[in-house]
Amino acid sequence: MQRRDLLKGTGVAVATAMLATPHVVRAQGSGGSRTLRFVPQADLPNLDAVAGTQLVVRNGALMVFDMLYGLGADLQPKPQMCEGHEVADGFRTWTFRLRPGLKFHDGEPVRSADVVASVNRWMVRDTMGQMIKARLDALEAVDDRTFRFRLNKPFPKLLFALGKSNTPLLVIMPERIAKTDPFQQIKEYVGSGPFRFKRDEWMAGSKAVFERSPDYQPREEPSDWLAGGKKVLLDRVEWITMPDPGTAAGALQSGEIDWWENPIADLVPVLKGARGLSVGIADPLGNIGAMRINHLQPPFDDVRVRHALQMAVDQEDYMRAIVGDDEALWKRLPSFFTPGTPLYTEAGAERLKGPRQIEAARKLIAEAGHAGAKVTMLVASDVPITKAQGDVTAEVLKKLGFQVDYQALDWGTVGSRRTSKAPPSQGGWNIFFSWHSGVDCINPAPYKGIDASGDSAWFGWPKSDKVQADIARWFDAPDLATEKVAMDAINAGSMDLVTYVPTGFFLGYSAWQSGLKGVAKAPFPLFWGVSKA
Repeated sequence: MQRRDLLKGTGVAVATAMLATPHVVRAQGSGGSRTLRFVPQADLPNLDAVAGTQLVVRNGALMVFDMLYGLGADLQPKPQMCEGHEVADGFRTWTFRLRPGLKFHDGEPVRSADVVASVNRWMVRDTMGQMIKARLDALEAVDDRTFRFRLNKPFPKLLFALGKSNTPLLVIMPERIAKTDPFQQIKEYVGSGPFRFKRDEWMAGSKAVFERSPDYQPREEPSDWLAGGKKVLLDRVEWITMPDPGTAAGALQSGEIDWWENPIADLVPVLKGARGLSVGIADPLGNIGAMRINHLQPPFDDVRVRHALQMAVDQEDYMRAIVGDDEALWKRLPSFFTPGTPLYTEAGAERLKGPRQIEAARKLIAEAGHAGAKVTMLVASDVPITKAQGDVTAEVLKKLGFQVDYQALDWGTVGSRRTSKAPPSQGGWNIFFSWHSGVDCINPAPYKGIDASGDSAWFGWPKSDKVQADIARWFDAPDLATEKVAMDAINAGSMDLVTYVPTGFFLGYSAWQSGLKGVAKAPFPLFWGVSKA
C-alpha cells in the first residue's frame, strides 16, 4: 500500500501551499498572549480517566485532577498531593499524609475521605488496583489529612500504582463524585489540579476549554513530568479539534493555533521549513501500535486464527503508513515492551519475525473452519494513527480471504463501541486499533494492554491463567534478574495467546509556534511551565 493512498482527502496539498507562504502575524485569541490554542490527537469525549481509557481523556484529566504521586522523567513516582509516607510491617502497612491547603475547584478542602473514595473507585477498574484490592484488609481515613492502607500481603510497588501515568488513572475527586459507579462516567469534572474545566464552553467535537485554577498551590520543587511544581503561566488553554491534518497545518502556520500535538509525518518536512515554527520529537519513549482483537467472538476466539494474523502482518507496512519513510522514526517490534528499556524481551515472538507467510496463514484459517469469515473493524478515521492501521489491516485481511466490514467512525464512537461484548451483528466488533505510550509498556505494572484476566481485562478480554501467573511472578520478583526471567515468560505467553498484535514501535513529532516556551519532551502534553512570548 502506498503512503499517498492513505492521505487522500486530508487537505495535504492545501496545507503545503499555505506553508509555502510567508509567516503571518498571529491573530490573538480570547485572552491574548496568555491563551494557548492546542490541537489534541483526537476530540475530547469526557474527562473520566477511570471509566474512559483513551489517551486524550488521560491528557485532559491530568490538567483538571491531581494525583497522590506523580511519575517523574526518571520513571519513578514522587510525592504530589502527598507530603510523604511511612511504610511498616514489611510493605503491608502504608500511611500517607496530604499536603496542607489542598482545595477542589468548588472551594471545598481535599480530605482523606475524598482520597479513600477515589481509590476505591479506581481499584475496581485498574489491574494494579485489583491486585491491591485482593490484598486489602482496610483502606481508612485516619484524619482529614492522613489515610492508611492495611494489607495482608506485602505490596512493595504501591507507590508506582498510585503514581502511574496510564489509565485507569488514580486521580482524586470529591467523595460525592468518586462514589459514582466505576463502570459509569462521572457527570461532574471537579478536581484539585492546576486547571479548571469550563464545562459551559465545552462543545463536543469542536472545543474544550481549561482555565488556570486560582486556588492551586504548586509544590516548590522544579516541575518533573507529573511531579514537582506545576506552575501555570497561562490563563486559559483551548483544545481545538481538527481531524483534518491539512486544516491543522494551515492553522498552525497562520497563527490561529499555537501547538499541534501529533502532526502527520508527511507534513513534518514542510513544517520544519516554515518560519516561526518549532518541530521536535514529542515523546522519547515513543509508542507501540496496537491491533486489538476480540477474543470472545469468532473468528478470533480461535487461537489458530489469531496466530494466522501474526504470520501475515508486516509491521513495516504499518509503520510507513503511520510515520512515513524516515526509518529513524520507527522499528519492527517483536515484543509487547518498549525497546531500549531494561526489561525489554523478544521471547516467543517468532511468528512476528522473518518473511510474511500469507499462504501458510490462509491454510491455518481454513483448518480452523473460518475461511471467508466476515471481520468487523472499528476504525477511528478522524485519528491518523488509527486510520493508517485500519487501512493496512483491511488489505491484510483481504489477502487472507476474509470479508472486511470496515466501519469508519470517530474516535469517541470507537471508544464507546469497543466496550460491547455482543456479536458484531448486534453492535459488537472483531478488531479495533489504538496505540500505547512507551512509558506505559516498560513493565507489566502500568500496562493494561498486557492484562489477560478475561472479563476484567482491557477491551478484547484475553484470558490466560499462565500469563497472569507470570505477571504475578514479576510483581513478587526480589531482583532484576528474576524480573527478567518473568518478563521472558510474560512476552512468550502473550505472543502465544495473541493478547493483541503489536504493529510496530514509532516516535512522533509535535509542532508549535517558536514563541511558545517550556514545551517539554514527555509522554503526555504538559501545560504547566509553558508560556507565550
